[in-house]
Amino acid sequence: MPTNREIFLQNIGQTTPNPLNIEIERAKGIYLYDTDGNEYIDLVSGVSVSNVGHLHPKVVEAIKKQLDHYMHLMVYGEYVQTPQTQLAYKLSDLLPEQLNCTYFVNSGSEAIEGALKLAKRVTNRSEIIAFKNAYHGGTQGALSILGNESLKNAFRPLLPGIKHIRFNSIDDLKEITDHTACVVIEPIQAEAGIILPENDFLKKLRERCDETATLLIFDEIQMGFGRTGKLFAFENYGVVPDILCLAKAMGGGMPIGAFISSKENMSQLTFNPMLGHITTFGGHPVSCAAALASLNVILEEDLCNKAEENGKLFEKLLKDHPAIKEIRRTGLMLAIEMKEEGKAFEIISKLIEKRLIVDPFLFNENSFRIAPPLTISKEEVVAICDKINQLL
Repeated sequence: MPTNREIFLQNIGQTTPNPLNIEIERAKGIYLYDTDGNEYIDLVSGVSVSNVGHLHPKVVEAIKKQLDHYMHLMVYGEYVQTPQTQLAYKLSDLLPEQLNCTYFVNSGSEAIEGALKLAKRVTNRSEIIAFKNAYHGGTQGALSILGNESLKNAFRPLLPGIKHIRFNSIDDLKEITDHTACVVIEPIQAEAGIILPENDFLKKLRERCDETATLLIFDEIQMGFGRTGKLFAFENYGVVPDILCLAKAMGGGMPIGAFISSKENMSQLTFNPMLGHITTFGGHPVSCAAALASLNVILEEDLCNKAEENGKLFEKLLKDHPAIKEIRRTGLMLAIEMKEEGKAFEIISKLIEKRLIVDPFLFNENSFRIAPPLTISKEEVVAICDKINQLL
């Protein structure tokens, strides 16, 4: 019998030539443990998934409780299922009035696909505008609006009618016209290296979309559920989208995504044609139960405010190191940009050797990411920063 590592490399599809190849046996809070008993600190939260930490007891309890009732019953949208209805109601209660109808899906990529279809259906237009250096997922539609050519050229032809404009460029907003179905944007660009909106860019984008009757789609797949110091990133900027895409941290570790709009907009997917969007496992009851529990944990444990406080602490303890050029931050998501070109990958590798799991950005090779679970303590932040400073 081959070892787990051998099976992993031979029988599981790989995304890179050199995966981390760490065999994890269990996880708890901000910590991961390998099969040799070594303890790792997860400073990327499974890439923005584990906002409430690994194996939060209230999320685990909700999953176990739901398992006693039922798992999959029927293709999405046919049966009334309590985990779905309770989660949808909670989201509508927390979101602005015009975001009152949720369509549950399996992932962030599928949330983007559903949002693009909905925008075309509502506006009866086909042009889509996205942003350079934006990341929206790996499916064909999400890849079409992805703002970096290196990840998409091998898969062309992709969707037609896509334009890419520059993030934070007021000038480029003139590209949005009455032919544009939607503009898709990360309110904070993640894989570009935590690029924040400037000079009221999001407000001016909202105004231009209103002028041209174009739908504005916010991709908060990485930034939602407390990561930015607010429950949703758009709350930092006073701009409400027409469609909101969520996933990653939504499920507290379970797979789930959603696109959310008004009831009037969402009804467009129910006729001409019927089944305008359909998914077998979207809104899986176990995932919905986990998502509701996770959302309640974020609210009850005040994790949004803790994210901002601990993000500031990380920044304060790291920013003066002479090897660091700049820190860009929103809540508890930091991009650490190095002064020396090409140094970030070496530092990532060395930190992992020291059992601190950090991560590169897809479109910013001089920076690395720090985004631990929002449950991290101040004492843990101080100890981690001490280790990072020593290594640098």
